[in-house]
Amino acid sequence: MGSTPVRVALATGVTCCLSLVAVATARGNDDTPRTVEPLAEALADRAAIADERASRSLDRDAAPARILPPSPTAKPTPTPTAVRKAPKKPVKPRRPRPVAGLDQAQMDNAKVIVDVGVEMKMPRRALVVALATAMQESNLYNLASDVLPESAEYPNQGSGSDHDSVGLFQQRPSSGWGTVAQLMRPSYAARAFYSALNEIPGWQDMSVTGAAQAVQISAYPDAYAQHEDRATTVAAALTA
Repeated sequence: MGSTPVRVALATGVTCCLSLVAVATARGNDDTPRTVEPLAEALADRAAIADERASRSLDRDAAPARILPPSPTAKPTPTPTAVRKAPKKPVKPRRPRPVAGLDQAQMDNAKVIVDVGVEMKMPRRALVVALATAMQESNLYNLASDVLPESAEYPNQGSGSDHDSVGLFQQRPSSGWGTVAQLMRPSYAARAFYSALNEIPGWQDMSVTGAAQAVQISAYPDAYAQHEDRATTVAAALTA
C-alpha cells in the first residue's frame, strides 16, 4: 500500500516528459529540426527501472509475517504428599542379666528394689541393705501368704506361712506396713522399706545386718550378714 503514491508520481513524471518531447517535436516543425528520440528512450528506461524497484518494495511489504509458536507454559510443580510414618512400637525394657547366682525372676525383683532406691536418691549402702534384707526374708521372690488367701489373688512367685507376712520383705499388714494389695507390689514394698530405713537415726553408720534388723525387727538379727557380699555384687551390676 505504501508504494502506490510512488507509482503515481513516476507516471506523472513520465507523462510530463513525453509532453515535453511532443512539444519539442512540434517546435521542430516550426524551427530548426532536432533529434529527440534518444531523450525519450532514456526517460522510458528510467521509468521502467523505477517501476521495477517499486514492485520489489511492494513484494517485500506484502511478505507474510512469520508467526512464532507460543512459548511453552511452565507446569506447576506438584506438592509432594507427606508420607505418614508408621508409629514405632514401644520397646520393652531389657531385662537385667542375672548375677551372683540369681535366676531371672530374682534379678528382676532386685532391679525393682534398686530402681526405687535410686528414684528416692538413697545412697548405695541403702541399696545393699535392702537387697540383703529381701534375700533373707523371701529369697528375692514375691511371696503370698497361706494365712492370707487374699494375697494369692495378686501376682506372686510362691507363698509362705510366717504369720501374715507377704511380699519381698515379708511385711505384715497387721503391723501397719500397708494393705495386702499394696505389699504384694514389689515397688510399693521397696518404697516402704526405704522410708522406714530413713527414719532410723544413724543407719548409715550401722553394719548392713544392723540396719536391716533395725527396720525388720526379726527373730534372727544376724541372718542378714550372710547376704552382704551378694547384695553388693547385685547393686553394683544394676547401677553400672
